[in-house]
Amino acid sequence: MSDKGRRMFDGYIICGTPRTGSTLLCHLLASTKTAGNPHSFYRRQDVSEWAEDWNLPDRNTMNELEFNAAYLNAAIAAGTGGTGVFGLRLMRENLDELSAILDQIFPGLSSDKARFERAFGHVLYIHLSRENKLAQAVSLVKAEQTGLWHIAPDGTEIERLAPAREPQYDFARIKRQFTELETYDAAWNIWFEEQRITPLRVGYERLSSNPAATLVLICEALGVQVPNADDVRPGVAKLSDETSLDWMRRYHLDAAV
Repeated sequence: MSDKGRRMFDGYIICGTPRTGSTLLCHLLASTKTAGNPHSFYRRQDVSEWAEDWNLPDRNTMNELEFNAAYLNAAIAAGTGGTGVFGLRLMRENLDELSAILDQIFPGLSSDKARFERAFGHVLYIHLSRENKLAQAVSLVKAEQTGLWHIAPDGTEIERLAPAREPQYDFARIKRQFTELETYDAAWNIWFEEQRITPLRVGYERLSSNPAATLVLICEALGVQVPNADDVRPGVAKLSDETSLDWMRRYHLDAAV
């Protein structure tokens, strides 16, 4: 039977928050060559760069609706990557903006879910979350401070967003991020309930400890060819280190005062 015959979904949306392993998961899914090529196409800071990569006409030559429609078509093509399955990574902070864009393109639909399915077809929603929110907050603060967001398994840098500098423990900043991450994760769950969506739940802890098993789970849910677990090679490594553990210990001590 062909992949098209077995496939259960037209696409998927990775519904996440920062530092939940979404980059690792996107790399894994893209590596299968059967499960799309997911990216954060609707992260507002990156829209102009994506539009330039896709050779879209200059934004000043179109009205807003024309640009958004052209951008959507290009995003679907890029996120499908010739596999027949569309992949999108979406952070909770960008959800409402994407819904508003789709409402402009497809007016009159009654819900976010209806708009997403009009745009992307039958969608599998993957809720990617991290149980240890303190570790998540520490990872986020550390990445923001050092400018280093992702490394390869051999230690080479994959993504750096700022010049290198030493991280400094900051209780107030970690606490603020901890609260915000909890809020965003809860907001996803509220949205799933409002939209009557039962997501496929994927935890960072399992993803990071056994990426092959997680990839197999998602491919099976999508109904696409499942890779041989022995052939799965994660393209992203953990950044957690002794500094991360020290910050967590210090945070617990400071929070208890």
